[in-house]
Formats: sequence, C-alpha cells, structure tokens
Amino acid sequence: MPAPTWFASPAEASERLTGSGYLADTPTAVTTFLAGSLEKPLLLEGSAGVGKTELAKAIARSTGAELVRLQCYEGLDEARALYEWNYKKQLLRIQATDTDTRSWNETHDDIFTDEFLLSRPLLTAIRRDEPTVLLIDEVDKTDVEVEGLLLEVLSDFQVTIPELGTLAAVRRPLVVLTSNATRELSEALKRRCLYLHLDYPDAERERDIVLSQVPGLDDALARQLVETVGRLRELELKKSPSIAESVDWARTLIALEIADLDDAAVTATLGVVLKHATDVDRAVKELRLARS
Repeated sequence: MPAPTWFASPAEASERLTGSGYLADTPTAVTTFLAGSLEKPLLLEGSAGVGKTELAKAIARSTGAELVRLQCYEGLDEARALYEWNYKKQLLRIQATDTDTRSWNETHDDIFTDEFLLSRPLLTAIRRDEPTVLLIDEVDKTDVEVEGLLLEVLSDFQVTIPELGTLAAVRRPLVVLTSNATRELSEALKRRCLYLHLDYPDAERERDIVLSQVPGLDDALARQLVETVGRLRELELKKSPSIAESVDWARTLIALEIADLDDAAVTATLGVVLKHATDVDRAVKELRLARS
C-alpha cells in the first residue's frame, strides 16, 4: 500500500490546520508537513499550555484521521502502553475446557488469540488500517525503560508478541510526541524524530487565536486580555496561563458581560487563568490589584 499523503505542502498544512481551529505559524506548518511526507515522528517540546497536544488533535481533525492517545506518566509499563492478555477471560476459558481430552498445547493455542488480547494505544495505532494520528503525550514523564520500548516501536512500526508473532503496521500512523522538558530525552529517541519547539505565541497571534475560538468577543477586549495574560506570564508563577486558559478567560468575560478588563474585572476572574493561591497572591501584588 502506498504511503498516505497527509498534506500536499506546508501551505496546505497551514490552511487545513487553520480550518480546524489551530493557527499555525510557518515553522509549525513546515514541520507538520514534513512529519507526514517523510513519515517521521514529530517531537514537540515546550512549556505546558503552549498548544502541543492541541496540534496533534488539529492534525487529526484536519485530515479526518483517528486520534489514538497514549498519556504518559511515571510508572507506565509495557502492559499499559502496548498490550496485555485478558487473564481473567483466559482462566474462564480454561475452566470451561475439558482438560481431560485436550492437551495443554491445544489449550494454549486456544487462549492466546486475538479474542483474549487487550490492545493498548501503541498496538492499536499500529494495527489500524485507516489514517491514524498516534499522540504520545508528555513522554518526558515516563521512565527510561519506556523510551526503549518506544524506540523499538517507532523504528520499525512493528510489535512482536511471542504468542502471536510479529505484527507490522499496514499503514503507518503519523506520530506526535510531546514533552514539557522536565527531563532530557535520550539522543536515540530524538534522532528518530523531527523536532519543533513551541513557545507561547506573540500577542497578535494569541489575539487571533482567542478571537477565532470565541465568537462575539470585542477586538479591544481581546487585546486587553492578551496584554494581561502576557504580563502574568512574565511573573514567576507555578503555572503560567495556557492558551486554552486565555480562551476560557475570554468566554468568562462574555458570560459575565464584562466589556472592559479593568483591575476589578481582573481580580474577580483571576481564578480562571491562575490555579494556585500563591500565583494569585503574586499576581495581585505585582499587578497592584485591589483585593476583592
């Protein structure tokens, strides 16, 4: 089967991503095009909230592909990432089998089949024959051992299951890995990927994003909001406001019928964009806001 064409050009990638609600700059559009064209995994690195996960979702939306997501966390193992056997169902089958008339080899062959296989995200993405975007989210939260598993899967896009043999991808998924850069990823993993560092957009681009996501928002109010979010991100906070929280803030202002983001409005709605008491205290102090 010929390799699928995800995007015909960087310009088309930009246009289709925009149509799906993601305003991509030139480097993002170019790298996204190349990820599909070269069939290379795309590693997105940057602070939490800059739109890494959303880019993977936008690629899936704009191409009509299925999104398969592996959410990484400390302690993630092969059984949760790749596959495991449904031992309870296997045991029930063994108990229901007449073991007096069947050999163990016959029973073994009966219970180690697709019927008893619990497919996890990596195997699911590899086995799909329809266009698939595989999102490996926050890969920096996993252990080094999981990186080894990813290297094996991303190198050949095949998985060897001892009981079933080697399962190779019929149609390679477009793979997107995200990292918040909480730890350094291995050079071996990076070598297999295209790399793109995402940062918070500049004020004009964020204003465009907010206006595209929040119909009916006044342009002047959007400018006030983006300016205030920018000032908040300059502070030493535990968690800076994400782009999604900027959008939430805009929707909040519309819901409260606030037409001017003055100090009182900022103070009353800070909880939409800041999620730590210490961050709220710092913002009130640094921005010289009056306590509500």
